[in-house]
Amino acid sequence: MSNKRPPAALRSLLLDARLEVLPSEGVVDQVHEHVTPGRSITVTASPTKGLDATLEVAERLARLYHVVPHLAARMVPRAGLPDLVARLREAGVTEVFVPGGDAAGTDMTFDGALELLLALEDLGRPFPHVGITGYPESHPGIEDHVLVQSMWAKREHATSIVSNMTFDAALVRRWLTAVRDRGVTLPVLVGVPGPVDPAKLLRMATTIGVGDSMRFLRKQKNVFARIVLPGFSTTTFVHEVARMAAEERLGIRGLHLYTFNQVARTEAWRLEQLDRLSGVDPGRGVRSVGS
Repeated sequence: MSNKRPPAALRSLLLDARLEVLPSEGVVDQVHEHVTPGRSITVTASPTKGLDATLEVAERLARLYHVVPHLAARMVPRAGLPDLVARLREAGVTEVFVPGGDAAGTDMTFDGALELLLALEDLGRPFPHVGITGYPESHPGIEDHVLVQSMWAKREHATSIVSNMTFDAALVRRWLTAVRDRGVTLPVLVGVPGPVDPAKLLRMATTIGVGDSMRFLRKQKNVFARIVLPGFSTTTFVHEVARMAAEERLGIRGLHLYTFNQVARTEAWRLEQLDRLSGVDPGRGVRSVGS
C-alpha cells in the first residue's frame, strides 16, 4: 500500500489530469480560454483530417502547454518520420503517444505501434516520454491475448500506458492486476470520459468528421451507450480510481480525461472537484456541471 490516502490520491489525480482533444477547428481557442498554461493536453489523430491536423494543433498549443500528440502508426509515413520528429522537437514537444490507429495502413506507413516504436529507437529515442495504449475492456477487432502480448512487447520502448475509456472500476482493477502479474511495470494513466453533454456527443460527426465518428461508435458502442444513458457519473468513477491509486502496486499515475472537445465543461468539473476537496463552496466562481 502507498502512504497516500484516497483523498490525497484524488487531489493529485485531479491536479495533474490530462485533457484529450480532437484536432478540430476552434479547439486551440477553447484550450487557451479555459485551461491554465502548463497543463498537459493530448491531441488525437484523425484519419479523415490527416496527421497534419494533429501536428498543427500540437505546435500551436506547445507554446503554452505540455502537449502530447498522437502518432498513430498507420498514419505515419516511414520515410517522413525523421522530418516529423524534427518538426515536433522544434516545437518543444517532449512526449508522444503511439497507438496503432484506426487508419488503414499502406506500404508507405508503419504497420503498427511496435514498428513505429522501434523506428523511434533507431532515431535515438528523440522523445523522453512515450505512451502506449492499454485495453481494460476487450478491443472489438483484437483478441485479448494478442493485446496482452503486444503490451509486453512494447513495454521496453515506452514510459507509460494510457488506458482506453472504461466505466467499470472493478474491471480496471482486474486489468491492472493482470498487467502487473505479467511483469509490466509502466505507470498507467486511466482513461475517463469527462462529464460531457450527451446531445453534443451525438453530434460528434460535425466535429471530427463522419468517418471518424462512425469508427469511434463502432469501436466504442458499449462505451457510447454508457455515456448517453443515465446512471454513469464521472465523479463517482474518478473517486473509485483514486481509491485504487492509493495502492502502490497498481501503479496508477494519473487521469486521462476524454473531453470530446467539451473543454470548458470538463475543466469546470475538474475545478469543482478540487474546490470540494478544499472545502470551498463549488458555487463560488465555478458553475456546477453535470457529473
